[in-house]
Amino acid sequence: MNEWKAGNKEFLLAILLSGVLAWVAAYFAYLSDIKFNFWTHALSVWFILGGFIFGLGAALNKSCGVSTLSRLARGDARMFATILGWLVGWVILACWPPKIEVVRSSLPGEISYVPLIIVTVAISVWALLGDKKRIKLWFGMMGIGFLSGFIYIYQPRWPPSALLHQISLSLIDGKQNAWPSSEQYLFFIALLLGMFLAAWRTKRFIFIPASFKYLSEHLLAGTLMGVGASIAMGGNSVQLLLALPTLSPSGFGAVAGMLLGIWGGHYIIRCFKWD
Repeated sequence: MNEWKAGNKEFLLAILLSGVLAWVAAYFAYLSDIKFNFWTHALSVWFILGGFIFGLGAALNKSCGVSTLSRLARGDARMFATILGWLVGWVILACWPPKIEVVRSSLPGEISYVPLIIVTVAISVWALLGDKKRIKLWFGMMGIGFLSGFIYIYQPRWPPSALLHQISLSLIDGKQNAWPSSEQYLFFIALLLGMFLAAWRTKRFIFIPASFKYLSEHLLAGTLMGVGASIAMGGNSVQLLLALPTLSPSGFGAVAGMLLGIWGGHYIIRCFKWD
């Protein structure tokens, strides 16, 4: 949204289309007889509301889910409060769940090959006809979607938020079989370690201490993100890289809500001088 307001509307568009190469992983899964399916849901006001709350929290946190982990790996201690807020938000929804009626979409929940391939070709031609900056932007974003597709095949619950969501539900329900698998913990540790090593090697690791004021602000932001992700059945990673490629109506609604929430968060930051 910052790039959009600065006049670089192409950056936001590249983010929204970052999942177009998910069809490559889906086709690989088909050839390898690996299940690659994602439940699509009908559009409802709940997904828009959940997306809005998540976007509001992400704007106040100034980072989405994966970016929060990246900032933590670079030494930003305030992100501990954000992660704790995720747990708080999910616990709130688990203890006092609203009466949300989720309706499955008539769509099969499978990757739509033809439109995604057409968009992939169009983006590739558009990027190659531009300068190095455009090539780096579009192929970098598509590369994220490409890798995430294969990661999803290996571990469907790879986002850090999904791990913490399972932990919060397990603590409340007390079901031993609901806890995350050891593979999920190892994946989370490897993700955090990789981010830390990258920050250390590029000399971007800078320890940022957190005062009570900063911790309380990011705890609130994280709680909003946790509540929003629970209502929308996924944060930005799930919506952009899984829901949109399957043409899920709920995904489009959730992403629209997130954009509105981010815009609202920027307004709060500007008017109330949120740090």
